[in-house]
Amino acid sequence: MFLLKTWRSTAFGVYGYMNFTKNGFIEHSKKFKPEDMQLQIEGKNCVVTGANSGIGYAAAEGLASRGATVYMVCRNKERGQEALSKIQTSTGNQNVYLEVCDLSSVNEIKSFASSFASKDVPVHVLVNNAGLLENKRTTTPEGFELNFAVNVLGTYTMTELMLPLLEKATPDAKVITVASGGMYTSPLTTDLQFSGEKFDGVEQYARNKRIQVALTEKWADKYKEKGIGYYSMHPGWAETPGVAKSLPSFSESFAGKLRTSEQGADTIVWLALQPKEKLVSGSFYFDRAEAPKHLKLAGTSKSHDLIDSVIDTVHSMAALDP
Repeated sequence: MFLLKTWRSTAFGVYGYMNFTKNGFIEHSKKFKPEDMQLQIEGKNCVVTGANSGIGYAAAEGLASRGATVYMVCRNKERGQEALSKIQTSTGNQNVYLEVCDLSSVNEIKSFASSFASKDVPVHVLVNNAGLLENKRTTTPEGFELNFAVNVLGTYTMTELMLPLLEKATPDAKVITVASGGMYTSPLTTDLQFSGEKFDGVEQYARNKRIQVALTEKWADKYKEKGIGYYSMHPGWAETPGVAKSLPSFSESFAGKLRTSEQGADTIVWLALQPKEKLVSGSFYFDRAEAPKHLKLAGTSKSHDLIDSVIDTVHSMAALDP
């Protein structure tokens, strides 16, 4: 097991250095088609979680600049309002709105979903961007480990509760979940809240992101008849406030080599704009292309067989209707 974990970390480090940095984006962008990003989506409603900074902010701005009506879901009202004003000014699009919700709280997500449903607007694009890498074990007031609460339980609850509004937008509805290449270092596990004595926030984050990718596969299969496309993506290694706070040594050692938030958000916006016929529901995307979900010889692929068990547990924690 130790050797396998070491191999995963080494393979991830090499693969990441070659692909996930700013230079990787520049190299991959040589194959991009500029016309893909020139599409306008006026009249489309987009919900972006964690939208007040970093990749979420860049995604919200990118969607607003292409005419979308954007609902920014943020935990902090003041920072959210400041970000909203900046986006309205930079894009000239006044159809940008703030929704305040703490994505670590199932109860707050349920309250948000209920009030948002009363607007009776179809949701064409849900971007599950809100994420967290907390290095110290922290338990939410609802009793859940904090990384898991935001990255998995919050993402799951939000996506399930948005289903009726996504159905109103079919056949154009899409759910885009911002995962991470960090998931390459971890197989799927049913140890959702990290039972080990020595808590490792980076490992827990990788586990959470692996679940998001497997969840996307499951949603794509479960709801394929509903006309909703489900996609996960990796933004690459981007220079964001979240990375600087959670991974300071990584951020410092890669100074000048990390992607901008806009480069990190590029594939989110691209996925939102493309006709669904060009995309494969359930797939994992990176730099505007399908990407592998597992590294060679990493021994993670069979682990996705556990997803049904994981979903049963998470669904029970969220206390959603059967």
